[in-house]
Amino acid sequence: MAFLIYLFCLTVGLVFTLISAVMGHLFGGADHDGDVAGSGGEAEAGIDGSDMPGISAFSPTILSSFVTAFGGFGIIFSQFEGTKSPWISAPLSVACAFGIAGGMLALLRQFFKKTQSSSESHVASLMGQIATVITPIPENGVGEIAYVQAGTRYTAPARTENGTTVANGQPVRISRVVGTQYYVVPA
Repeated sequence: MAFLIYLFCLTVGLVFTLISAVMGHLFGGADHDGDVAGSGGEAEAGIDGSDMPGISAFSPTILSSFVTAFGGFGIIFSQFEGTKSPWISAPLSVACAFGIAGGMLALLRQFFKKTQSSSESHVASLMGQIATVITPIPENGVGEIAYVQAGTRYTAPARTENGTTVANGQPVRISRVVGTQYYVVPA
């Protein structure tokens, strides 16, 4: 009976993994419209309120690796006379499954940490940076600026600190950033 439970877990874990891979390939993976910052909201990443790219310990990927490892190790342990009893093979299988799932979690978190670093500039380092107005800033209105940081050109909505007009092509200095709104003063 224990062998059938292990076989079932192994099969369910492998089938889930294969279906996830095929569906992710056919339908292009996660939809990034309206997702929450960090890993929250993405099925591949699991539910996580960390605001950092990554993967949760309760993600489907980690859970399926646990179930698959539990089934696989259970089958292996049930084949040896010393570990054939479910009272021995089940705890050993759980321990091994935690080890595999933990290893998978560490590996994927390291992978996400390296590959999902933000390409956006660090806001704190923008204060005092010179930018160029690329869309005129009307009186008490919003225009657009462009600036270069770390060799990359960025654009952002901007308004002046004192509500004055700034013409296209004029240099300005970024004085502060509130949310996505940049405030500038003439340079």
